[in-house]
Amino acid sequence: MRDYPQSVLDEIARTRAVLVTLHAELPRWDLVVWTAGNVSQRVVVGAAPSADDLLVIKPSGVTYDELTPESMVVCDLDGTLVDGTRSPSSDTAAHAYVYRHMPHIGGVVHTHSTYATAWAARGEPVPCVLTMMADEFGGDVPIGPFALIGDDSIGRGIVETLQGSRSPAVLMRNHGPFTIGKDAQAAVKAAVMVEEVARTVHIARQLGDTVPIAQSDIDSLYARYQNVYGQDTER
Repeated sequence: MRDYPQSVLDEIARTRAVLVTLHAELPRWDLVVWTAGNVSQRVVVGAAPSADDLLVIKPSGVTYDELTPESMVVCDLDGTLVDGTRSPSSDTAAHAYVYRHMPHIGGVVHTHSTYATAWAARGEPVPCVLTMMADEFGGDVPIGPFALIGDDSIGRGIVETLQGSRSPAVLMRNHGPFTIGKDAQAAVKAAVMVEEVARTVHIARQLGDTVPIAQSDIDSLYARYQNVYGQDTER
């Protein structure tokens, strides 16, 4: 690893430990199977988020019960390994692209959770027909474009879709959900919530047509939840 200030090294160590705990949330909420899925968090190197920052992410092909702080890998925002003994997740390029182009984002999560991925397979946004959706997502959960894994194409699709949206979640077509947040914990919460609303709306549609919420009410609910309750407040 490069000669980073001790404060940065301390933050990397803290982030590695935090990510072990947060990765355990994914199987706990039935969002992943086997080794699929990953959580990352930005490590700010300077006084503010920049292209010089780092990210910590799950290594590729490691089961969740094998994860330790030491097994987490550190990459720069080009996705190049900076520190670690294993290969970074195959989704690292997508995470890195998000951090490069969305400086306010501190955490990214990818899962293949069943119901959200089913909507992605249909190429259909999850419509905002629940007050919970208005609160958390500010509208529909949008669909992102189809993109092949291996470079930053998925990251470009995430950024293009979410830059003009209030939603912290995007359903990448034929792939699955990616979520973002101010830190990894917020992004994990969004991953849990997007699966919950995808499941609920799917079940509702089996019973008949869903009832839309007026845009003015969505706006009011979103503003109240985000500004009065706050994003960190438990329901």
